[in-house]
Amino acid sequence: MKTLVYSIHEFEKPFLVAAAAGRHPLKLLDAALSAQNAAAATGFESVAIFTADDASAPVLDLLHGAGVKFLAIRAAGHDNVDLPHAARLGLKIANVPAYSPNSVAEHAVALILALNRKLITADRQVHAWNFCLDNLVGFDLSGKTVGLIGTGKIGGTTARILHGFGCRLLGYDAVHDSQLEKNFDLEYVDLPELCRQSDIISLHTSLNPGTRHLINEALIARMKQGVMLINTSRGPVVNTDAVLAGLESGRIGALGLDVYEFEKGLFFADQSARSVRDARLARLLAMPNVLITGHQAFLTREALRNIAASTAQNLDCWQKGVASPNELIPAHGG
Repeated sequence: MKTLVYSIHEFEKPFLVAAAAGRHPLKLLDAALSAQNAAAATGFESVAIFTADDASAPVLDLLHGAGVKFLAIRAAGHDNVDLPHAARLGLKIANVPAYSPNSVAEHAVALILALNRKLITADRQVHAWNFCLDNLVGFDLSGKTVGLIGTGKIGGTTARILHGFGCRLLGYDAVHDSQLEKNFDLEYVDLPELCRQSDIISLHTSLNPGTRHLINEALIARMKQGVMLINTSRGPVVNTDAVLAGLESGRIGALGLDVYEFEKGLFFADQSARSVRDARLARLLAMPNVLITGHQAFLTREALRNIAASTAQNLDCWQKGVASPNELIPAHGG
């Protein structure tokens, strides 16, 4: 199946080309999908997109007009795709639902450990031949209460890892996982209670109208003084202005982000030569108790191999005229 791949990155090229294995001719574009370049898909049956691509209704109209029938998302998240509109156009959409829960869960724990043990500060100090320890005091993870907002595949894997550290686990999710309760003593509570009790809060929820700005001023006010907040899910789950206020007041004692509310057009590219910077992000980066990575939690060899394989599987199914098991059904409308 002739496929135009938008937002291709060097790190994924060898995996994607190998997975296609000559069955699907790929044209690779560095540019993100937008209304300005959707016409480039003319003559292609399918397009493959990434998290920074714009698959809103107007762009889907342009793709449909160009003859595109299938859209493969090289990620699990699909908040950048207007699924109901795609259904109305008859476009088939599929994602990669479970490429590697371990990659994101391990990154979340890495953020926790690095923030707790002041690893970034310690590294800078020893490179400056400063071996003073006075500002590097952390705490034992064992016995601390960790609240997991979202206990699906990634949240569940995070629970397993933190249980090994001896943490007490709280969970908040519409669906309760009895295996997490049984195997890791995870206790489900409501969101205010999770915030009240947790020393560390880690976000593992999808982005939808109900979770946008889930972490807001009112919820932060319910959190423990000095709480550590970790987000490896989606940037807009967190209200950045509210979190900045929480950091400045000391309510939030440490913040670890792999995603950022305003990352679109910023992440996944070298911005070092730009003169205009994001003021909120600059304020966050200036704080010693904030650690930010550029949406790299998924970035392991295993995950990239699985993403490419699942993307190729989606194309294989469509080429054969059968539905892919990864096809997405719109949440509403049709």
